[in-house]
Amino acid sequence: MTDYVHPEVLVSTDWVAQHLNDPKVRIVETDEDVLLYDIGHVPNAVKIDWHTDLNNPLVRDYLNADQFSALLQAKGIGADTTLVFYGDKNNWWACYALWVFKLFGFKDARIMNGGRKKWIDEGRELSKAVPNYPKTAYAAPQRKDHEIRAFRNDVLFHLEQKKPLVDVRSPGEFSGQLLHMADYPQEGAMRGGHIPGAKNIPWAKAVQDDGTFKSAAELKELYQAQGIVSDKEVIAYCRIGERSSHTWFVLTYLLGFPNVRNYDGSWTEWGNLVGVPIEK
Repeated sequence: MTDYVHPEVLVSTDWVAQHLNDPKVRIVETDEDVLLYDIGHVPNAVKIDWHTDLNNPLVRDYLNADQFSALLQAKGIGADTTLVFYGDKNNWWACYALWVFKLFGFKDARIMNGGRKKWIDEGRELSKAVPNYPKTAYAAPQRKDHEIRAFRNDVLFHLEQKKPLVDVRSPGEFSGQLLHMADYPQEGAMRGGHIPGAKNIPWAKAVQDDGTFKSAAELKELYQAQGIVSDKEVIAYCRIGERSSHTWFVLTYLLGFPNVRNYDGSWTEWGNLVGVPIEK
């Protein structure tokens, strides 16, 4: 992992095993399948539900600073805590949660390489006990949306300037053959296709069979081949921003791109917008 530009944000399962009882470290499981935590999780890990904990229940947006502060206080997370996220789906949702935490400027947030799958494949201990940590006094600043988050108008400006867009969905979604991911009709759109000029680099090409990230050299070659290089402003998107947060993590931390934003409105917004262009 030393070949990555920011290797400190990626930790191994061994590192996690050695820090399970470290009071300065909080392990956080974030899954798509919300039942997984209950049937067994990394010992001492807390659960953060991407949908109910991080999202506003009435507006398609994230928590405000006060709500985010209350969440972290309740989970025993302080401003100086080292957070290590992991989850299912090869860390889709772990990267999504980390990205949301970075919207609030949380300092030390990392990913367990390989996620839940690697931990289990290695035969490591799982626990059903839900830890209870002392409440903290964490106080979040206001969200810094425009630093790492893109909105529809940002994407339109990106198109005008002919800057690179990365569509991390499957080829079927990108081509318009599929209006939604398999088994996710509620997250589909009226139109199929992609944002004009976007390059299709599915998120899964960044990981190996065991769920760990590919080497820095392999990742650099993957994106450079499509013209995605570090001196360009890049916007990544998918359907709701979860898969593209994985690519955002790769580009920002593993390859060190200085200006990458995640368009969390993604295709569920763009594909339903009146008056915006698409390609098939």
